[in-house]
Amino acid sequence: MNETSNYKILLVDDEPDILEFIGYNLKKEGFTVLTSSNGHDALKIAQAENPHLIVLDVMMPGMDGIETCEELRKVPTLKNTLVVFLTARGEDYSQIAGFDAGADDYITKPIKPKVLISRVKALLKRYAYVAQPDTTSEDNKITIGDLVIDREKYMVTAGEKELSLPKKEFELLLLLAAKPDRVFTRDEIYASVWGDNIIVGDRTIDVHIRKLREKIGQDHIRTIKGVGYKFVD
Repeated sequence: MNETSNYKILLVDDEPDILEFIGYNLKKEGFTVLTSSNGHDALKIAQAENPHLIVLDVMMPGMDGIETCEELRKVPTLKNTLVVFLTARGEDYSQIAGFDAGADDYITKPIKPKVLISRVKALLKRYAYVAQPDTTSEDNKITIGDLVIDREKYMVTAGEKELSLPKKEFELLLLLAAKPDRVFTRDEIYASVWGDNIIVGDRTIDVHIRKLREKIGQDHIRTIKGVGYKFVD
């Protein structure tokens, strides 16, 4: 059996030609493909089918892709589902909005089918790692002062307050907090959180660090100029 047949992908776009074209190329690679023409139906299908990856257009009538992604990230059973935007909107602010909503990647149209398939496969290589549960309860939580990071539940609490973190913010915080005082270079962060084969904007890390500081406090994450970032307790 082709290993790609184990993966289920949901395509969401209001243009039937796009759904047919992308769906055809993914099916040809052996993926199981589901389709939806709008955000509302996509939410229902995602909760019923629990796909491994969702490909979202940004510009859709009614609930647009950004709103759809935000709603998807609120569903506990979809916490490990990968979300990638495939859109003609290539502006920096649109990409930042996509990552802030919880996207794992942002791909601009037009894109050659072979390149798209390569990007999809690169994302799915990370799925097994992200979805793999921890085997020992003592490894499930990182506690630093009043900050508790529960990697199994994808939950962060500060004192008695539960913090709402999109997936990439959580993974970035987990990476840094797992090794306090260790300086992570920007390249290491990109590779660990987004994957070596994922292309993201230069400001992506900076935006996620700023969002984390707003939520956990300004003093926990320090910038090491010209190098990267480190977590301090």
